[in-house]
Amino acid sequence: MINPFEVIETIKMIQEEHLDIRTITMGISLRDCCHGDGNVARQKIYDKITRLAENLVKVGQDIETEYGIPIINKRISVTPISLIAESCDEENYVKFAETLDAAADTVGVNFIGGFSALVHKGYTTGDRRLIQSIAQALSSTQKVCGSVNVATTKAGINMDAVAQMGRVIKDTANLTASQGGLGCAKLVVFANVPEDNPFMAGAFHGVGEPECAMNVGVSGPGVVKTALEKVKGEDFGTVAETIKKTAFKITRMGQLVAQEASKRLGVSFGIVDLSLAPTPAIGDSVAYILEEMGLEKCGTHGTTAALALLNDAVKKGGTMASSYVGGLSGAFIPVSEDAGMIDAVVKGALSLDKLEAMTCVCSVGLDMIVVPGDVSAETISAIIADEAAIGVINNKTTAVRIIPAPGKEVGEVVEFGGLLGSGPVMPINKFGSAAFIKRGGRIPAPIHSLRN
Repeated sequence: MINPFEVIETIKMIQEEHLDIRTITMGISLRDCCHGDGNVARQKIYDKITRLAENLVKVGQDIETEYGIPIINKRISVTPISLIAESCDEENYVKFAETLDAAADTVGVNFIGGFSALVHKGYTTGDRRLIQSIAQALSSTQKVCGSVNVATTKAGINMDAVAQMGRVIKDTANLTASQGGLGCAKLVVFANVPEDNPFMAGAFHGVGEPECAMNVGVSGPGVVKTALEKVKGEDFGTVAETIKKTAFKITRMGQLVAQEASKRLGVSFGIVDLSLAPTPAIGDSVAYILEEMGLEKCGTHGTTAALALLNDAVKKGGTMASSYVGGLSGAFIPVSEDAGMIDAVVKGALSLDKLEAMTCVCSVGLDMIVVPGDVSAETISAIIADEAAIGVINNKTTAVRIIPAPGKEVGEVVEFGGLLGSGPVMPINKFGSAAFIKRGGRIPAPIHSLRN
């Protein structure tokens, strides 16, 4: 039975507390689009995406209208292009990115992810070509997002790839300098990347996924904060229970949308990603949740413990609401996309080092971090290596989405617009890591990876 009180409660969450479906993402396998002729392969890719996703946006809009549930983004993820383009003999894969961009425009989605490579244990020819094409591809397209997985708990860390990605990020920033380095906001470097993540910029359709699947990402930081306002002064057991119950309600809404979208589009239901994904809107912030627990400002001592509680409680509540929870699922802590995080950085409460510590217990990692434009490629690589190590040792997904803003210095603000918000330029350690990064090779997998 549907409780009328719960209906009213959900309406209030949507209207006043920023509850929404952050994205419905259609994952599409392109494995049957491989061809020795790049032109043929690209035509097959375009035709398949536009055929399967033809009604994706309309279905999303219809569900919004019928159920009154905001669906902010409609997106597509595809098989990593390094796997598909490798069949042809072209040296540069930028034309594949342009094909993805054209297909995304045709069907009307916000972003398309999958200009990606998996190189945690080494490169293939296709991987090398794709990574060399990333900077040009992301600077010459509008909707294409890319990712590179450089480490897993089973394989260790590919430090050659880590070193290369530092250079790629710098090149991407320089090619999009007029937009504050915006191209870097569409590029994620992962450890232990999931194959069913619906959130950009890291989404791709993994090789173990079905032909086509619907993955849904829900979000409601404002709802969680409002719930915690009702238990001021209560102990942490009560706080955890409150978050769990709230996460359950949020995830049930995501489950409903995922099932409905899958049925109407005639594709498999994939997963519900129950991540708390903030926006620049006031009240839609993960930082404010942490402050509601009693922290004067996000980033102060106790922040990591508060975030650990939040992340765990969200997962426990969400997994009771859906049998198919996946993706990243937890709490995102991007800086530029979270009004509370931005304020904490501006006021000096939140540093890059503290953010790194927080990534040990949160959903992903260093996300939408803006740093000075003159930072070296080796320093960026070292930041990636640190984050990858956290993921590998703790057997969790971690990631880096960092933006060296050309011409910008510490204290300045870079405006990206939309959901990407604005990012204050954060200081970084002044000491170098170049000799460390130049060693190359692979950092071995940890001993606890030997589980068989």
